[in-house]
Amino acid sequence: MSMSHLYGRRGEEEEEGVEVESFEVTDWDLANEFNPDRRRFRQTKDQATYGIWADRDSDEDERPSFGGKRSKDYTAPVNFVSAGLKKTAAEEKQQQKDEGGSDDSDDEASSAPPPPRGAAPRKLQMSNFRGNQSQRFAGGIQSGQGIGSWEKHTKGIGQKLLQKMGYQPGKGLGKNAQGIVNPIEAKVRKGKGAVGAYGNERTQQSLQDFPVVDSDEEEEKEFQKELGQWRKDTASAGAKKKPKYSYRTVDELKAKGKLVGRSTSASAGELAQVKVIDMTGREQKVYYSYSQMSNKHSVPDEGPPSMSTRDQKGSGFGLPELEHNLQLLIDLTEQDILQSARRLQHEKDVVVSLNHESRALQTRLDAERDSIQRMEAVLALVERFPSGETAPGEGPTLQECARIFETLQTDYYEEYKTMGLADLAVAVVHPLLKEKLRSWDPLKDNSYCLEDIGQWRAILESRNLHSSAPDSNMDPYHRLLWEVWVPVMRSCVSGWQPRIVGPMVDCVDIWAALLPLWILDHLLEQLILPRLQREVDTWNPLTDTVPIHSWIHPWLPLLQTRLEPLYPPIRSKLSNALQRWHPSDASARLILQPWKDVFTPGAWEAFMVKNIIPKLALCLEELVINPHQQQMEPFHWVMDWEGMLSPSSLMSLLDKNFFPKWLQVLCSWLSNSPNYEEITKWYLGWKTMFSDVLLAQPLIKEKFNEALDIMNRAVSSGMGGYMQPGARENIAYLTQTERRKDFQYEAMQERRDAESVAHRGVSTGVPTNFKDLIQTKAEENNIVFMPLVAKRHEGKQLYTFGRIVIYIDRGVVFVQGEKTWVPTSLQSLIDMAK
Repeated sequence: MSMSHLYGRRGEEEEEGVEVESFEVTDWDLANEFNPDRRRFRQTKDQATYGIWADRDSDEDERPSFGGKRSKDYTAPVNFVSAGLKKTAAEEKQQQKDEGGSDDSDDEASSAPPPPRGAAPRKLQMSNFRGNQSQRFAGGIQSGQGIGSWEKHTKGIGQKLLQKMGYQPGKGLGKNAQGIVNPIEAKVRKGKGAVGAYGNERTQQSLQDFPVVDSDEEEEKEFQKELGQWRKDTASAGAKKKPKYSYRTVDELKAKGKLVGRSTSASAGELAQVKVIDMTGREQKVYYSYSQMSNKHSVPDEGPPSMSTRDQKGSGFGLPELEHNLQLLIDLTEQDILQSARRLQHEKDVVVSLNHESRALQTRLDAERDSIQRMEAVLALVERFPSGETAPGEGPTLQECARIFETLQTDYYEEYKTMGLADLAVAVVHPLLKEKLRSWDPLKDNSYCLEDIGQWRAILESRNLHSSAPDSNMDPYHRLLWEVWVPVMRSCVSGWQPRIVGPMVDCVDIWAALLPLWILDHLLEQLILPRLQREVDTWNPLTDTVPIHSWIHPWLPLLQTRLEPLYPPIRSKLSNALQRWHPSDASARLILQPWKDVFTPGAWEAFMVKNIIPKLALCLEELVINPHQQQMEPFHWVMDWEGMLSPSSLMSLLDKNFFPKWLQVLCSWLSNSPNYEEITKWYLGWKTMFSDVLLAQPLIKEKFNEALDIMNRAVSSGMGGYMQPGARENIAYLTQTERRKDFQYEAMQERRDAESVAHRGVSTGVPTNFKDLIQTKAEENNIVFMPLVAKRHEGKQLYTFGRIVIYIDRGVVFVQGEKTWVPTSLQSLIDMAK
């Protein structure tokens, strides 16, 4: 917009007595409206100062041209910007009286004062401009009228957003509708003064929206009071001013002195003796303390004397020397008062401090007196203990000493701990216990003096001290046992026979609960174990009638792993004794059986492989298998070691030394026209010689199944010439029955294992039935296991397990054979599928 639009042309027209500013739009304005390179109009100094009310020059209506800058008119009078003059209080008061007399007639004029220098109202000026502009640019539509009237046909995006955020029409904004609803109203100020110069300017709307509890009258009074503080009262200037006197009490002077004393860092005595020379005024002044200097302007409500007052005093009655002397006397009196007050306060503080110290000393004296009484009582109890001069039998007994110690612990615990009275037990209790344990034999009466030692343990043992060796910091109870009880046990163990194990084990077991851990370890490792080692070194398994386990194994609960060094010599001596042993001698098994769970599994297996299995193998090699006259003793000798040997060792022994000869005898018997009933009884008889644990082993099952296969081939091929009637059916029935038993046993075992795992609930993925177990095994071996659609056998669902068709009936898997369904085990099913 051009500068002509800002300041315009001013054509003053007289229209109903109102000056109207002209804002016509010319052709030059239209041509340069959107031209950014147009030449700007340079505003004058008056325009910059007065704006639209500036004086109009004659050539103001001219448009800028290419002629350059316009020359200044130096013939015009010089104008200065007026800063205004402040009226005196009398003039303002007279003006207020004049205004108050014509309030009724000048209300409208005061509410809307006319603009200076003949300026037109802003509303009329802008309406004229808007009218021309709307006619030129808006096609006759009057802008400013009906703005936003289209909102009545729609809510608008602003209204929609406000309603989404919870705004309700007619209420204020905010969470609690505390905002104002109507726009802020404006109130016209009466004059040109600052804010608040004409009283309260709050509108009715502001009082309603923001109520404040205050009074306009009080505010007006406060304003007038503050206004009169700096205004000079010209009316009473010529009159004689009445002097004002200031009075201060002693309390006020003390309070003033306290404040001054706090502001200085030096002490009160030093400040009172300092001489201060004040040269800041017209004449030199001397003060005798900093507080006196700080109080030189402390007279309230008394302003500095004017020149006229001084002249009047000087001309009338002036005695400066007398005033100086009086002021000096006043100052000295004030200083004396302040020093007296400080001394009094100091004395009061000293009294309070002495009272506090007196109470503290009295409390300490009472505590010391009570401590002395307690120490006297403790001394009286201690003097009751026997001393070195006391004759034997005259002092207190062990029970009386225990009661004295208990009294010291319960009634005088602080003195007991502070003075270490527990150490008295070394000199008091030790002699009494030594005398009592002198005739004690632990092997005959192992519970002798047990209650007494337990009582002294409760008295002397410290819960916070854990001694692990005999040293100077040993607990009193530990020292009591180390110096009194351990020597008695040492002499007892030195004369003890390790093969008589019962009394010593009972004695140590009874006393173990009262012994500290390190004393018990010392007893077992340093006293008992060396005696057992020496006895094992002298033991001979061939000549000694007492088995070694009978006097070694009772120490297992106490010594535990400490007996490990004894095992290698024992195994070596047993191995030497078994060199000439024969399996027919059952004494070896009786001697070795208690050691099976004592030796480690590896050591036991190595011992069996080295000393027992070779002897059993020789026994099986000497066994003669004769169906007509069988000697079973060698076989029984071997099978008696079943619980002593591991299953793998026993199966390997039978596989190498028994089953080859047994199958060979069966084949030779079947080739000589046998009686199949006798063969069947012979087969079943040998099978009953094996336990269920061995029959469940795969190798043993395989050997017996091999025997069944040999018998089936024999009856199928007609080997041996003549065959008994029904022999084939009997052998087939036997084979079917035996295999069914094996399959049922395996299925039952697998089902039992599955049920036990499911009962424990190890994890959510554990199978809960036999079908889930098969599914799990199939997944582990990468075998496809799925049901066949619409395929059933006797109402049972058929499944494919790899390439095999199966069905499940009451926990048993049946595999489709050539003519019938054959039961099988899960492991056999997996092997067939692979």
